[in-house]
Amino acid sequence: MKRKLSVPHTYVIIFAVIVFCTILTWILPGGHYVRNETIVDGVMVQQVEFTYLDSNPQSWQIFSALYKGFVRQSGIIIFILMIGGAFWMVNSSRAIDVGIYSFLRSASRLERIGWVKKLGVGNMVIVMVMLLFSLFGAVFGMSEETIAFTIILVPLAISMGYDSITGVCMAYLAAHAGFAGAMLNPFTIGIAQGMAGLPLFSGLEYRFFCWVVINIFAIIFVLRYAQKVKRNPKKSPMYEEDAFWREKNREHNADIEYHTPRSAWFSYGLALIVMAIFALLYPATSMKIGNSSFTIPRLLPVIALSFAVVAFFAARKSVHFYILTLLGYTIVYLIVGVMGYEWYLQELSALFLCLGLLSCIAMGDSGNVLSKKFIEGAKDILSAALVVGLAGGIIVILEDGKVVDTILFKMSQAMNGVGQVASVGVMYLIQTAINIIIPSGSAKAALTMPIMAPFSDLIGVSRQATVMAFQFGDGFTNMITPTSGVLIGVLGLARIPYGIWFKWIWKFMLLLILLGFLLLIPTVLMNLNGF
Repeated sequence: MKRKLSVPHTYVIIFAVIVFCTILTWILPGGHYVRNETIVDGVMVQQVEFTYLDSNPQSWQIFSALYKGFVRQSGIIIFILMIGGAFWMVNSSRAIDVGIYSFLRSASRLERIGWVKKLGVGNMVIVMVMLLFSLFGAVFGMSEETIAFTIILVPLAISMGYDSITGVCMAYLAAHAGFAGAMLNPFTIGIAQGMAGLPLFSGLEYRFFCWVVINIFAIIFVLRYAQKVKRNPKKSPMYEEDAFWREKNREHNADIEYHTPRSAWFSYGLALIVMAIFALLYPATSMKIGNSSFTIPRLLPVIALSFAVVAFFAARKSVHFYILTLLGYTIVYLIVGVMGYEWYLQELSALFLCLGLLSCIAMGDSGNVLSKKFIEGAKDILSAALVVGLAGGIIVILEDGKVVDTILFKMSQAMNGVGQVASVGVMYLIQTAINIIIPSGSAKAALTMPIMAPFSDLIGVSRQATVMAFQFGDGFTNMITPTSGVLIGVLGLARIPYGIWFKWIWKFMLLLILLGFLLLIPTVLMNLNGF
């Protein structure tokens, strides 16, 4: 009897990649880029020179790399555990279930309208949500924040007749499609253009065109897949694994008792006091989009005042709608915090923890019950956090083996002696390959642009085209590389094994990479503004 082939466990895949990288440290020589800054005609010029070093082959360090990987990815790991605990506290109130049921009831009423029925409410929701997250990715580089939305969008997708992959695509894939077609992302475009000596966010017109094209392609791909799953749920590679989410929906289909305990009003007052204090401390907010900023006076006071009104009527209706209002305003504060106050994982973790605490207080939970719920949520999501730490060991092995710069140097040599179109294509492939090893866009920009920009001058390719090659190479493979802690965290929360995700997305990745190359050709052959 033949053994049925099965997809390896995510832990097995990641450990196999670590072993492969360990072998590379025995094959490749060590290397290091030395950066020297000199002033020429009053302008700071950065020169980069590669030097070989003694190799540092790794062996037993495979196991210590796992520990270092956890340390390296500690921020994301803690963020995942905090999100897991906070949303378990919210979910225990069944407020999200109420929100999903209310949405589905509204959607069924909208289906009675002819043109809405023709387009499909589900299709409209997917398109609108994907465009929103893609815009966030293009403007301020949303990535880690998508982890929090996974817990909301996956159950929603399941309830609408889709699968967990569709839910992940609505947030994570969309945000990174926007990341690849970024127009104003300061963490990628801003740094890359600065390192290349270009005016910040120049060439915006063609970048906007690329963003539109990439999003049309991604949305069509997701819509076609989502419709296939809706017609026949068993066509989904996650059909068996999604039984967890379907069972969860069935468990929550029991009658919900709509009520408003006194504790909900206590939570309302507490939240309002915190928002009022925050509004008094920060009466004006400077919002940053790309390299520009604008001040919105009394933004936080207005948000606090609107919460006082909206949450009051929501609480009168039911504690569940009050908690949904808390969730909605948490998202509002997330956007304002990221764009106006440069919030990151630490602040976002605190924000969602406050959401969980206020939700439990509203339900009248004691301190012991509240603590138990948080621990249960963190325990439920622990496997996802562990995977993120394991994936961090990949880059640790390559860095400790001193072969990261060697890989970059060997790749850059491949550009010698080819034409302009081929050169920009090779740059693009190099950036794509490097992103699998170094998923951080800002780190990769600082590492590669001082090398690529001067080289592009020698071969007659504009530095703007070189930045776009970096931009596409940085964005697309974020959706597939196991070294991305955010991707692994999102998949863990959605309970999608990495092997299944890889098998599902690799063809889409090839098409995206080809699309990126086609979009690069005009940067060489056409006279584009900013290029």
